[in-house]
Amino acid sequence: MTTVVAVGAQWGDEGKGKIVDWLAPRADLVVRFHGGNNAGHTLVVSGEKTVLHVVPAGVLQPGTVNLIGPGVVVDPEVLLGELDALSARGVLRDPSRVRVSGRAHVILPWHQAQDLAREEKAAERAIGTTGRGIGPTYEDKVARRGVRVADLLDAKLVRERIEQIAPAKNFELTEYYRWKAVDVEALVAKCLEWGRRLSPYVDHTGRILDHALRAGKSVLFEGAQGTFLDIDHGTYPYVTSSNCVAGAACTGAGVGPTRIDRVLGITKAYATRVGGGPFPTEETGAAGERLRAAGAEFGATTGRPRRCGWLDVVMLREAVTVNGLTGLAVNKLDVLSGLTEVPVCAAYRIDGKVTHEFPMTLGEVARAEPVYEALPGWHEDLTRARRFDDLPATARRYVDRIEALVGVPIEILSIGPGRDETIVRSDPFRG
Repeated sequence: MTTVVAVGAQWGDEGKGKIVDWLAPRADLVVRFHGGNNAGHTLVVSGEKTVLHVVPAGVLQPGTVNLIGPGVVVDPEVLLGELDALSARGVLRDPSRVRVSGRAHVILPWHQAQDLAREEKAAERAIGTTGRGIGPTYEDKVARRGVRVADLLDAKLVRERIEQIAPAKNFELTEYYRWKAVDVEALVAKCLEWGRRLSPYVDHTGRILDHALRAGKSVLFEGAQGTFLDIDHGTYPYVTSSNCVAGAACTGAGVGPTRIDRVLGITKAYATRVGGGPFPTEETGAAGERLRAAGAEFGATTGRPRRCGWLDVVMLREAVTVNGLTGLAVNKLDVLSGLTEVPVCAAYRIDGKVTHEFPMTLGEVARAEPVYEALPGWHEDLTRARRFDDLPATARRYVDRIEALVGVPIEILSIGPGRDETIVRSDPFRG
């Protein structure tokens, strides 16, 4: 038995989907433990692209069981759409391969309306959410006024819950935001339809996970977003509404910390960010445009262009600390091909002082000036490399320098979007 947690080490969009897809054949179960359909994982297999927002990326591996844990917030329309599409392609013939926790909270239409209305009202102070209703759903969860997946299976209970919550929600939407009220009867009917269609997939995922671990099965915990979008450890308030760090795998899946063996942090070979918030190594000129174009940096969920910049090792060291990373996977190394010089941010200068530590406050991060090391670039196409030694010497030097600065081994390198365009230096499931 081996358990591996795979988490984003930046601001999300690190290419977790590809790495999870590569790791999935080594796991008997893949578990999504937090977030919602504000995260999109893109997988490319045999030239075919699949974008998943709720279903774990392990679903493309035959025989792998995929769990959506109680820490996830679920939009039933999105989940059912993904399940239908996977079934139509013949990928998901057996419903038992996808199990949804009855304790996961449901994203309802008023959550999406709240999300959009708040961003509109905030104007230039907007956080830059995806508008999918994630934050308002987590708010209701913490306030103990949420609707859970299991509630959808009980007609009497779901009506009681909706009728209890609706007056306050509709008052906020109509009186404060001047938005349209949610039709209660239509929502109850929709919830019952969701419950009917989801019932073959709803289960006690924590119990399934426990039985699998007791039986010696290997488990991959799939994170969403990234470390610096974490509600506690990220660049607050420009963060998501859940915990994205490795420790959330325990609470969001329902497993004790003694059962976690390894934690793999996933990063790009450069840096990107979507939405507002500070970004010390951002390049707003030609260099940023070049990274965006070469890396196809547009959000899998929203299609928004990503802000681009150079790799920030100060951030990565903080990610090592808060996640307990045992290794790194570096994506999109091939995007840097063609550069004569590749900068790496090794430290910050804040108010005239150089620091190698990630700041505690948003103001300090916003004032941080990157202190770069300039490493020699390379011009060769990396996509055909399958061993580390196949890479140009300067590309290997870049990888080695990151490894030395961060202080943990780089176990996996991605040099293209395809599943086979991967260099494995050490398999996390084999230690």
